[in-house]
Amino acid sequence: MEILLKGGQKKQYPGQVSIMEIARDIGAGLARAACAGLADGKAVDLRQVIAEDCEVAILTFEDPDGRRAYRHTASHILAQAVKRLFPETRLAIGPATDEGFYYDFDRDKPFTAEEVSAIETEMKKIIKEDLPIERFELSRQEALSLMAEEPYKLELINGLPNEAVISFYKQGDFADLCAGPHLMTTGQVKAVKLISDGGSSGAYWRGNSENKMLSRIYGAAFTKQADLDAFLTQREEAKKRDHNKLGRELRLFTTSDLVGQGLPLLMPKGAKIIQILQRFVEDEEERRGYLLTKTPYMAKPALYAASGHLDHYRDGMFFVDEDKPGDETLILRPMTCPFQFMIYNAEQHSYRDLPIRYNETSTLFRKEASGEMHGLIRVRQFTLSEGHLVCTEEQVGDEFKGVVELNKYIINILGIENDVSYRFSKWDPNNKEKYLGDAEVWDKTQTLMRDLLNSLGLPFYEADGEAAFYGPKLDIQFKNVHGKEDTAITIQIDFALGERLGMTYTDKDGGRKCPVIIHRSSIGCYERTLALLTEKYAGAFPTWLSPVQAIVLPISDKFNEYAGTVIHALKERGIRAEGDFRAEKIGYKIREARNERVPHIMVVGEKEAAEGAVSHRTRRGDEGAKPLAEVTDEMLREIETKKNNSI
Repeated sequence: MEILLKGGQKKQYPGQVSIMEIARDIGAGLARAACAGLADGKAVDLRQVIAEDCEVAILTFEDPDGRRAYRHTASHILAQAVKRLFPETRLAIGPATDEGFYYDFDRDKPFTAEEVSAIETEMKKIIKEDLPIERFELSRQEALSLMAEEPYKLELINGLPNEAVISFYKQGDFADLCAGPHLMTTGQVKAVKLISDGGSSGAYWRGNSENKMLSRIYGAAFTKQADLDAFLTQREEAKKRDHNKLGRELRLFTTSDLVGQGLPLLMPKGAKIIQILQRFVEDEEERRGYLLTKTPYMAKPALYAASGHLDHYRDGMFFVDEDKPGDETLILRPMTCPFQFMIYNAEQHSYRDLPIRYNETSTLFRKEASGEMHGLIRVRQFTLSEGHLVCTEEQVGDEFKGVVELNKYIINILGIENDVSYRFSKWDPNNKEKYLGDAEVWDKTQTLMRDLLNSLGLPFYEADGEAAFYGPKLDIQFKNVHGKEDTAITIQIDFALGERLGMTYTDKDGGRKCPVIIHRSSIGCYERTLALLTEKYAGAFPTWLSPVQAIVLPISDKFNEYAGTVIHALKERGIRAEGDFRAEKIGYKIREARNERVPHIMVVGEKEAAEGAVSHRTRRGDEGAKPLAEVTDEMLREIETKKNNSI
């Protein structure tokens, strides 16, 4: 039997051999570090036996699949510790994540911080016991019998297809339903920490708000204590940058139980930043040939039935007067495309008219699940820089490239070019009911988009099952400070909706043809972008984006009049300036201005008033006394060029 190893090395074995035996054969150090294996591209246990020719790789913690096996083992150790201390608790699920692991439990009340601490201590005991981890398989009836006291496991088993292999992992007296892979023993987990933040958090079973709220415990696991310590330190820093915390401290936004979940209230400073972004984006779109539209916030269900959204997106829609007859039922719009298509259909079009580029700053509504909402990142009402390009097949390539160029320009201006990744989101051919169109059209469109992305040199990765129901898309992704990935911007090639909604143009030969449509956003959701930028800059926005660009601080009330003159002069030049006229010491007022992340601080006293100057402080430090006109000119150049002076 021949085993092909990473790098092309081949090994011969007279008979069947386990992944762990192969690892030991390669080297004792690799065997000690091994977490799992890859057999012909599939992640498997180290205990997996290979019986025929196979391509094998040994996975350590440095490999994503190896890391997942390591952290998944830690989640089972967590579940075992909970069952030891709180045997009445029912188990739900406990996956590994990019940042660590978690497990969801069903109990009468959430875990307290003290209980989580006791669970962590018990976990360390289980690790010290170095329990062997064994994999075994059962028939469906045997599995149901084993899990008879675990209702969530029974639901999972009953949901498996008839031909599924039902596997479990056992460590000591604890067994859990699991596909694996896992480490060989509990003792291989070297550094673990539960992250309670005051106790367990809430999570709906299967993420559905109609299901029961469970108690979720998060944890982190690493192979070295030093790496765990570094992660925990980074996490504390991330908490300081969390837009949910910082945005409230800086009075960018707030929420109210009387208003409702997922409906943030933008305060004057937050609203000003979004206004600045919106004006910047709309001006840039107009410069690139976009035509502004303004469409209703709601429409009859018939519009969404015609477009296909009602069939594919119904659960995400808000209905108004759903029980009323006829035209009295309306839907709050979750997207703008059908409205702009109706604008296109209001006139006859020739191929000479195309491409037509529509843009709109759209207020949209989506019925997000309660457990999914988070600050400004995932909300039920939001504002999108939405647009649709109507073009011929021959124009698709150039128009798609133009959209990517616009996106990259905005990303670079915002200073987040190193914080985003590019995902090519494709359909799932095994779930055709989810999409419009046949396989041939999907393959053709996806090949086109892949070729376009390659021609642009974008470092993209591919993801099956993430396409829109009408076409593939490019998702520009970012991670928040806690490592959770969200979509910032999307570009979609649509081959289906135009035909469904009767969009046509007269071609060169006089015939009627259906256009191709590119759906796109320029900056994405403004609320989500504000969250991203708040975390990126820790609230210290570049001057052009800062809601307050300069603050004037008189040393005493004797200089309030001159301070007012300075503020007026700055405002006359278009600079957003305020003053702090409180009867406080100047050192206190400077500290307060820094805490507010104001980029330019101007202190004025007797000398400055006499010379028409200000004592100028920036994020670079104290720049001394300068003529007001000189400081103003510096600021205006900084604002005009949108220079990043956040650090």
